[in-house]
Amino acid sequence: MLTTNELLRREWTRFRRPGRLIAMAVAALVVVTIGLLYAFGNHASCEGPCPAEPTGPDGSLVNDQFYFLHRDLGENGSITVRMTSMTGTITYPPPNHDQIVPGLVPWAKAGIIIKDGVRQGSSYAALMLTGSHGVRMQYDYRHDTAGSDGGVSAKSPRWLRLTRSGDTVTGYESADGERWAKVGTAQLSGLPKTMQVGLFATSPGDLTLRRVGLGGATEEVRFTQAGGVFDHVGLKGAASARGWNSDAVGEMNQTDWEKYHKASGAVEANGTITVTGTGDIGPGGTENGGRPVERTLGGLALGLLIVLVVAVRFITSAYRRGPTGGAPVSRRELAAKAIVVGAVTFVTGLLAVGTVIPTGLAILKGNGIPVVGMSALTGVRVVVGTAAVLALAAVLALALGALLRRAWLAVLAAVLAIVVPYVVTSFPLLTDGLSQWLLRATPAAGFAAQQTLIEYPQVVAHYAPSAGYFPLPWWAGIAVLCAYTVMLLGLALCRLPQSDQRAERPGDWR
Repeated sequence: MLTTNELLRREWTRFRRPGRLIAMAVAALVVVTIGLLYAFGNHASCEGPCPAEPTGPDGSLVNDQFYFLHRDLGENGSITVRMTSMTGTITYPPPNHDQIVPGLVPWAKAGIIIKDGVRQGSSYAALMLTGSHGVRMQYDYRHDTAGSDGGVSAKSPRWLRLTRSGDTVTGYESADGERWAKVGTAQLSGLPKTMQVGLFATSPGDLTLRRVGLGGATEEVRFTQAGGVFDHVGLKGAASARGWNSDAVGEMNQTDWEKYHKASGAVEANGTITVTGTGDIGPGGTENGGRPVERTLGGLALGLLIVLVVAVRFITSAYRRGPTGGAPVSRRELAAKAIVVGAVTFVTGLLAVGTVIPTGLAILKGNGIPVVGMSALTGVRVVVGTAAVLALAAVLALALGALLRRAWLAVLAAVLAIVVPYVVTSFPLLTDGLSQWLLRATPAAGFAAQQTLIEYPQVVAHYAPSAGYFPLPWWAGIAVLCAYTVMLLGLALCRLPQSDQRAERPGDWR
């Protein structure tokens, strides 16, 4: 009986047949070529250099557009206001819904904010009323803390207060201006001595979904606007004697939609201040035109198909060797084949994905296309995780080949189980619910390893597989694929003899 090392060496020798190695090289080349073609084919549409999309303190894309009535604030100080009203409008787009109706979208915002200047993407902390989520404290685009529920009116006003002590900003709310409840605290490192403090208003687009395909959906965004009415504005710790300034952070009053609305701005009359604005303050991403890293992996499905065929034929060819054409494969031999196929596929995937992602992203950035940011650790996870998914899929296909013993049938089963769910959920063809189910219940769940987009509760977006959002976290998706692979490989091993009792025949090492 061969030792484990000898058995592995024999299976590696068999796998090294030129056809299989060439096929694996072709699979890697397909992934890289299609990814780079996508990158080279995308260019910014601006005439001349495009304005840079705003990025937050951590370098990631952000939304930072609002109207701001502000003045200087020193290292220690506070702002207190009473808010008596919050209203808004929603524009239904033409050709059939070109009308403006009153209303607030759930994450319309109006309140008070302390910000490092008026540059988009700078550090901030804000306390606000929202359209449907009550009082919230948000800071540095990604962080969101809930206060009390409910809205605001002249009969039920809301008092808001932000205090600054160095790099620490704390938010409080009150129903009467006497009894205050803490909402949250933000630690904003590296703040300058002088910050801008004041009143703000903004309102993100109203997202609706239009049905396409077999129940899929594409996004349609309506223009919205929100305004807050304030009085009893109190400021302590002003850094200078200069008065209030009005500024739009980001472009405002420029689009065709906005000419049908009241102009965004700040108006003081009869002891009250009304601030009206549009936009959003929060994490950005694909709605900014940003491309997630997985867009460079468009060739993965085709590369995977080649890998599955190679894995299946590697095992089914074993049943065609020998004078009878049906010599059994032992458990040890199948296990050795699984190790060899998994290892070769992992290295192939590592080289392909590790090449196309950084190269493709560099090309996109050079073409003026914004890219959804990710940490170095996330980038490593995507590369290694995707390579691991390809390796697991190859072992799963090998197990199907051992069970079914017919190459065409095993390839068909592997494609239907892995490739088809992955491909059909990448486009808005199926309903979101069905797409999410496929990526939870099938081996294609493992492709969650490539996801970099993050679902934020404070951002309304189309959180569906066709938009790049997998229903499972990356580790859970890989766990689902592992479970299928282990189960099928275990069944295949159980059907085989425990050890190979055959004498070595000429050609067994081929």
